[in-house]
Amino acid sequence: VSAADQIQLYKLICRQVATNMGFTACFLPKPVVGVNGSGMHTNVSVSKDGKNLFWDPKGEEKLSKFGWDFVDRILTHGNDICLLFNSSVNAYRRLDPHFEAPNQLNASAVNRGAMVRIPIGNERSMRTEVRAVAPDANPYMVMYSIFKSGLDGEVAKIKNLRSAQRYLPDNIYTAIENFEKADWTTTLLGADVKGRYAELKRASADRCPRLLGTVVKAQEVQFHHEVYNQFLWNQF
Repeated sequence: VSAADQIQLYKLICRQVATNMGFTACFLPKPVVGVNGSGMHTNVSVSKDGKNLFWDPKGEEKLSKFGWDFVDRILTHGNDICLLFNSSVNAYRRLDPHFEAPNQLNASAVNRGAMVRIPIGNERSMRTEVRAVAPDANPYMVMYSIFKSGLDGEVAKIKNLRSAQRYLPDNIYTAIENFEKADWTTTLLGADVKGRYAELKRASADRCPRLLGTVVKAQEVQFHHEVYNQFLWNQF
């Protein structure tokens, strides 16, 4: 929760500073076509009694079995929770493989297209990097879904799960469909919250052209879902 609070505070301060300088701070995942989009790569690890449980000097990429199990569960549920990581229409412009986008449901130390990257680390810094998170995602939902899925999720019986040719959706409608069909998202959020969340995201999507095309549409910005920032501003 503290990390999510810091993300929100950063956005609020960043917007205010930009406004004071005559600029606008934009957290759209793909505000400009033809160049790499913006991401909110989320680095996570788990510690117990001051010990980093992801560290194993003898493990593959020096990541422990506990850490790899965490990664496997994230990959298993990647399509289920993609809507929580990429909850706006514009977010799916970013998941374009032509721009080093993390649209591949696999894990790698070097592949920039992988949903999960394993950075070089040590006893204190060893972590996994979930790269498929958009900068306009709700950080509280992101943190909760990553840790809940990584710790309590299932591991799919997929051959070579960490390198299999599986991909995240390239549009919000497919993401909503995956989210609604998944039993895991019911476990994650409960049936009522899950249904309402999907309903709100579909309503937002329906206000925009169904096909993304090659130009960012006005509706992607006008009906952008990140209104919780406006709510937060009213609390100060």
